[in-house]
Amino acid sequence: MAQTIKASASEPNMRYVTLVSIIAALGGLLFGFDTAVVSGAIGFMQDKFDLNGVQTGWAVSSLIIGCIVGAAASGWLSDRFGRKKVLIAAALLFTIGSIFSAIPDTFTGYIIARMIGGLGIGITSTLCPLYNAEIAPARYRGRLVAFNQFAVVTGIFLTYFINSGIAGAGDDAWDISTAWRWMFGVGAIPGILFLVMLFFVPESPRWLIKQGRPEEALNILLRIHGEDAARQEVLEIKASFNEKQGSIRELFKPGLRFALIAGVGIAVLQQITGINAIMYYAPEILKSTGAGTNAALIQTILVGFINFAFTILSIWLIDKVGRKALLLVGSSVMALSLLFIGIVFHSGHATGPWVLVLLLVYVAAFAVSLGPVVWVLLAEIFPNRVRGIAIAIASMALWVADYVVSQSFPPLLDSAGPAVTYWIFGALSLVTVIFTWKFIPETKGKSLEDMEDVWNEMSRKGSTRG
Repeated sequence: MAQTIKASASEPNMRYVTLVSIIAALGGLLFGFDTAVVSGAIGFMQDKFDLNGVQTGWAVSSLIIGCIVGAAASGWLSDRFGRKKVLIAAALLFTIGSIFSAIPDTFTGYIIARMIGGLGIGITSTLCPLYNAEIAPARYRGRLVAFNQFAVVTGIFLTYFINSGIAGAGDDAWDISTAWRWMFGVGAIPGILFLVMLFFVPESPRWLIKQGRPEEALNILLRIHGEDAARQEVLEIKASFNEKQGSIRELFKPGLRFALIAGVGIAVLQQITGINAIMYYAPEILKSTGAGTNAALIQTILVGFINFAFTILSIWLIDKVGRKALLLVGSSVMALSLLFIGIVFHSGHATGPWVLVLLLVYVAAFAVSLGPVVWVLLAEIFPNRVRGIAIAIASMALWVADYVVSQSFPPLLDSAGPAVTYWIFGALSLVTVIFTWKFIPETKGKSLEDMEDVWNEMSRKGSTRG
């Protein structure tokens, strides 16, 4: 990869840029692993540490505290030290967190280790899609950034298999004492793989130009484009940085303020529509429908497969039909499926296959829309000079929302019951439809350097209808 691979004058070198994007997207694999691993371990940990409902929520959501801090710091760190170096640090943090989550004898020790791993996840969740957006040709940016979400669901899917295999390796006593440790410890393997592979990717050319190093950026862009296109892109990127460098204060000016509202809003809605409540607690939800422990873990694998398959569909569709259409259709189907899940629980007939079928519909709708599309939008909607800061703010908001949902889900189920809980998520999915219609622009095919014009136009109109 260190060798320069020339692109043709008319087409970008997609072999090279796809390989780089796949390596960067491995950070999503770590994200997916930590989303799924706790779902298999939490039942055993409840018995191991004698956890109540609030403590169970804390066992799941403690990781997210680290994610919030990591996401909040990622913008400043990556603007200061570069995308690549900060991703390397994140891979180290994740690996350390995975190892030490597997060995504690106290609940407090587990919580500390999960927070350390969460720092790495918060950074990678922000920077991996950002890096891919900054290196991808505009025409293919949607699918290349969506590789990150594909890696997330791949990590979820594989981890469900791993959890099921580990849980089946011993008896109930072994599961409670040891199985959950192996589940967390396995995470060190993708962490080390990601760490090693990062040394083979280039720095973001847009970051290099921002640092006054256009020659280095040009060498990277020559591997992606033909010479004329690479030199033209360097000029366009430099022009986008000619104005005063961005700051948090600038994000609240007209135009960029509209972009910040859209980014933070869609990030929060991705979480408060309930996806991680489903993914973190999937085995426990399915047990509540009458499935045994092993059956629930097997059914959870099916949930992971649907998530995986429909994310592939989204990657194929995102640069064809656009971001906004996927969000509108997917959010609408999510709202309907959650409405019917609530009806099934309310009717007292939640012991059959209906809950599983409706959960699969919900997960499929999320996987083709909010799952990948939100990360693509966050990586591409902000202008160059404020992108690092803005995506960090939006990602932090996303993780705060994830924490609130994952921490409150068990107590909410206990107090309000499953029917009301799923109806709340359904109502928020409907809010997502309305928010998308009014505030999210279509960004398909637009260059990153075009985005400020898009938001200035939307700010003048007040909202968008397409």
